[in-house]
Amino acid sequence: MELKLSAEQLTQLLNAAFPSGKGDQPILVEEVWPGHARIRMCYREWMQRPGKVLSGPTLMAAADTAMYVAVMAHVGPALMAVTADMNLRFLNKGALGDVIAEAGILKLGRKLVVMDTRVWSAAEPERLVLHATGSYALPPPASEF
Repeated sequence: MELKLSAEQLTQLLNAAFPSGKGDQPILVEEVWPGHARIRMCYREWMQRPGKVLSGPTLMAAADTAMYVAVMAHVGPALMAVTADMNLRFLNKGALGDVIAEAGILKLGRKLVVMDTRVWSAAEPERLVLHATGSYALPPPASEF
């Protein structure tokens, strides 16, 4: 699979399209390579849930963001690509820290991209916290509007 955007381009694109309003970059695209993308969500206090662990919505957002980045890395800046479905399995409690998510493309079709994603905390990189599978629907080419 050929890459259309670099990690740096994707980080800029994400943070421009979804600004935090605080002048920082809460989402970093660490690496993209054929068929894969890895993102880092920089830890913020709001990501914590009672019990001093990462919240479910934070982990779901990381998985979804990694899939979104993988799609754009391989098809270009398709900001209107949308989540078609996502299945989640929470495996372990997530220690507080940056959240790392890595998405792998299983099938890159004309209309749908099917992916597999793993999520963990940078505080415990050896411990998988969430596994997700999902797909993204691609927008039609501009000529079809």
